[in-house]
Amino acid sequence: MQRDFTLEKYEQLLLAFHSAGYTFLNYEQYLTLKTLPAKFVILRHDVDRDAPTALRMAQTEQRVFAEEGSGSSTYYFRYVKTSNQPHIIREIALKGMEIGYHYEDMDWAKGDTDKAYRHFTEWLDYFRQYYPVRTVCMHGSPRSPWDAKDLWKTHNYRQLGLIGEPYFDTDFKSVFYLTDTGRCWDGNRYSVRDNVPQMQDEWLSKGWTYHSTDDIIKALAENNFPEKALLTAHPNRWHNDLIGWTKEAVLQTLKNQIKKLIVKKNQK
Repeated sequence: MQRDFTLEKYEQLLLAFHSAGYTFLNYEQYLTLKTLPAKFVILRHDVDRDAPTALRMAQTEQRVFAEEGSGSSTYYFRYVKTSNQPHIIREIALKGMEIGYHYEDMDWAKGDTDKAYRHFTEWLDYFRQYYPVRTVCMHGSPRSPWDAKDLWKTHNYRQLGLIGEPYFDTDFKSVFYLTDTGRCWDGNRYSVRDNVPQMQDEWLSKGWTYHSTDDIIKALAENNFPEKALLTAHPNRWHNDLIGWTKEAVLQTLKNQIKKLIVKKNQK
């Protein structure tokens, strides 16, 4: 059986969407197109770390998009060195992908919203060197006592020329959300912050729940997948080489146990 969460498996997933008639959109396109395709998948990537793998993922997408004739995806970069690698950001932008800021300024400012806002604007300007950034997305550190999204309780990102943030501006009543949080596609029990107000009961009644990437591929082939979706894939989880793949698998298993304890604590 072929390993899951490899770049080869990711390419198979993209090809399955292509074969099923889906259009690949970046998040900016989702917000700005006057008419959305009947079937689409928004591809979002949170580059938490491992920027080189993000580039390899973009190269994979470029091959598939060339076959379809069009397509784009979104890459949100943090300001930390493992994510913020200028030559990689520049190269991904040149491939026609959207670039955005994966912000965590409340954590950096230890909850001081004014300080966090100043930090946010500085780094937004920085990333606009590589791309005219119009969307941003929060980074949800599970161990942080501060929620990055709380910055917008006192400030307005639209005043900075931004048009959207996935957790605020996606119509989750019609757009199905999938994330590889927990190194699976049904890892809600491991997710501390990467949650959305989905219509869980209705979607579960339709059988729209998937654990592995092969589950999604099979559902697409059998026409048992929603026509509108937002898919979040973290590049650091997808490795072809066995050493990198194994290291990520072990690390994620440990992180999942910690996250389960945090989620359980937050539910009390």
